[in-house]
Order: sequence, then C-alpha cells, then structure tokens
Amino acid sequence: MANSDIREKLQHPRRSLGNRHRSQAEKFLKISNEDANLSWAEQSAQQAVLYDFTNPDNWVTLTKIKILRNDKVGIRAVLEELFTILGRDPELLNQLKNIDLTHNGMDLLSAGLNVDPLDPDKWAKDVLDNKEKIQIFSERVKSLDLRDVRANVLFSRRIERLRDNGDENLFIHLSRIILAQRPSNHETWNELGKLHERRGEYDDAWFCYDQAQTYFPTLPVRDRYKLRMEAKMDGGDIIPWKEPIVKNRVDFLKKMENMATPRNYVENLEELKSKGTNIDIYQRINDLRAQNNLSGAFFLSRQLAAEGDERGIKLVKEIMEEMSDEI
Repeated sequence: MANSDIREKLQHPRRSLGNRHRSQAEKFLKISNEDANLSWAEQSAQQAVLYDFTNPDNWVTLTKIKILRNDKVGIRAVLEELFTILGRDPELLNQLKNIDLTHNGMDLLSAGLNVDPLDPDKWAKDVLDNKEKIQIFSERVKSLDLRDVRANVLFSRRIERLRDNGDENLFIHLSRIILAQRPSNHETWNELGKLHERRGEYDDAWFCYDQAQTYFPTLPVRDRYKLRMEAKMDGGDIIPWKEPIVKNRVDFLKKMENMATPRNYVENLEELKSKGTNIDIYQRINDLRAQNNLSGAFFLSRQLAAEGDERGIKLVKEIMEEMSDEI
C-alpha cells in the first residue's frame, strides 16, 4: 500500500509545495523567450496543481501557460479537470465547441472560480448566512458524482464549515453521502467520528473511527477511541463500554452500501428476487466491481469481514487496492 498511500496524500492540498512549484513556473514564464522555458514552466505549473488543487492561482498559472503555447486541447483538459473537482458536469464544455479557448479560456476559468470558490472559507462566506443557498447546496451534494478524490475532499471541507456554523445534523447527513461515494476519505470519517463522540453517540463514533483506521491504519483513531472509552469515569466509576456488536456493525455497513449503490441496481436485484432468482453476496460484489461501483462493493465486503468471513476480508483488501489505483 506504500505507493497508493503516496498517491492518496498527493490528492490532499499541500499548500507550501504548490506555492513552490507555482513560483518556479512563474520564473520560467518571465524568461519564456524560448519554447523550452515554456515547457519547464508548464511542468512546474502542473506540479503546483497536483500538490494543491485548492489554490486558484495554480490553475490560473497553468491556464496562462497553455494559452501562451496555443494548446487548445490542453486548455480544455484543464477546464474539464476543474469542472470535475467543482462537481460540475465536464460535458458542459461541449457547448463551447465553437469558442476559441485561447481567447476565452481564462475568462471561463475565472468565472468558474468566482461562482464556485475552491477555498472553503470563501465559499462559506457566500453560503452560510443564506438558508436558501444552504438548501441548494444540500440538494446539489445529493445529486453529484463525488467519486473523484479531489472533489470528495473539497466538498468534505465545505460541509465542515456547515458543522462549524452549528448545522451538525446536516453535516452528518451530507458527510455520509460523500463517504458513500469515497469510503477512503479517512479524514472525513475521523471528523464524523469526533462529532458523534462529542454528542455521546458512541457506537456511531466507533463505526466512523473503524472506517477511518481500516483505510488508514497508521492513524489508529479507533484504537485510541477504545482506550478513551475504557478510561471514562463517571462519579469515580468506570463507565462500562463495549465495541458495537457484529449485527450493529453490519447494519451500519448496509446503510452505507445502500447509499453507495445506484437505485436501478437495487431495483433489478429486487426484481430478480421476486422471480425466485437468488444472487449470493459474492456475486453482488462482483457485479458492483464490474460496474466500477467500488464503494458499494467495499461496504458489502466489509459486512462479510465484520462477520469474520475470510473471503470477505480478502475482498476488502483487494477492493481497497482497486480504489487506490483509481486515483
């Protein structure tokens, strides 16, 4: 998992490295009298976006270089990437086929960033004081494809601002929608676990910490939580606490699986059952993997693993590897 861990970390914003690479790109731009310098500038700008996709300056610098190189295909690719991260439909760019992106690409980029800021704090300033905008955002999250790890991280940061603004229930609801699409987002599992723990919802906290540690075992949040719970005192007495029973763990994973599974697949499954056709759980996992619904397959496999099924434990590891390779 070492290489996949590195890839995963690269998708989380690293501001200092992003700034360093953008600064390097800007230096090459100043001496861009030769195409070789523009090429070096482009490579540095791409690294800046890779390390910190939340900084709009990195996107602006990369787009500027693409325009200078008259790279219409490259400009479109940059806009498509940004649209994906913002949860916008990249197909919208097909409406711009007749537009010269070397002249209008920067305007399109700027418009997208102004309407939908990458900085979660800027986004929060525009949204949090407006109930209608919060409602629109909530409905939008329910309809978005947030499997892209960067989009998942971005929207996770936004809903954290909702939580910090006092809307804890909406945070819980939306975080589960986001996590259903990208269960490897251990940061949000951890944040959700901390909220449940603070609210005294101890089993729910354990479920979340368990998910976080499953995907990021070097951060033992579940183990630390268990130690905290075992050490809790109430009037001098230790509060008895046990890990949630297997049935409750499986029920939680079933809920997450249902959220991660398209409605048409569930309907087809119910139709087959009504006709007397029984599809075992392993076949369902294979079907979900074949449909590239790795999140649904992951939660279904974890149900088996929670019950001690050796094949299920193996499947969890395989699917985690596949999800890492998606990045």
